[in-house]
Amino acid sequence: MATATFTVYVVDDDPSLRRALERLLRAAGHTVETYASATDFMSRRTPDQAGCLLLDVRLPDLPGLEVQRLVTTSGVPMPIVFMTGYADVATCVQAMKGGAADFLLKPFQETDLLGAVERGLAKDRELRRQREELHALDYRLSLLTPRELEVFRLVAKGMLNKQIAGVLGTKEGTVKMHRGHVMRKLELGSVAELVSLADRLRLNDPHPELHARAGRFPRPERPGPVAASVCA
Repeated sequence: MATATFTVYVVDDDPSLRRALERLLRAAGHTVETYASATDFMSRRTPDQAGCLLLDVRLPDLPGLEVQRLVTTSGVPMPIVFMTGYADVATCVQAMKGGAADFLLKPFQETDLLGAVERGLAKDRELRRQREELHALDYRLSLLTPRELEVFRLVAKGMLNKQIAGVLGTKEGTVKMHRGHVMRKLELGSVAELVSLADRLRLNDPHPELHARAGRFPRPERPGPVAASVCA
């Protein structure tokens, strides 16, 4: 898989601020794209763009919180660092609850901005790593037969081979065979690893096979401390 190019996307309707941010971020070694409106950014955004979004809260076409909703529900969300010139606590709280990486109050220090961008990029890298890992897990899970999937779920519940055989109406030796197939196909080395994987995939929820195919990824991590924040 090709290495992703991480970009900082700046969306602000103030041309002088866009130029200043672009110069600052490029000087810090970042790849940068700037947009004068949310509509322009959203129309040019391609699926699975790597990086983070530096977004003004108040834009003439779309509110920043609406842009956040659109990005978050796009299937591959991007960490967002909000910028605002207004100490609007309610907006800040809503943005952070929506998963914002940070919220900066204009005018902010260069170090605060660069720190927030670094945290946003780090968050995107981690979320991408998690998605790739779970895609691989989903693929391995798809190799299991329906009976092996049942055995997987019952072993994860702590049941012994004899108990599983009773539940499934089969022989203990057959269960042992299926269990071996599960361990091999999922590349697991112990029952503890099997239980941990089942918990992660929510295999004991109803219709586990649906979870396996749906690529259910973990929720984004909670945001860290807010630099120059109106939420303090």
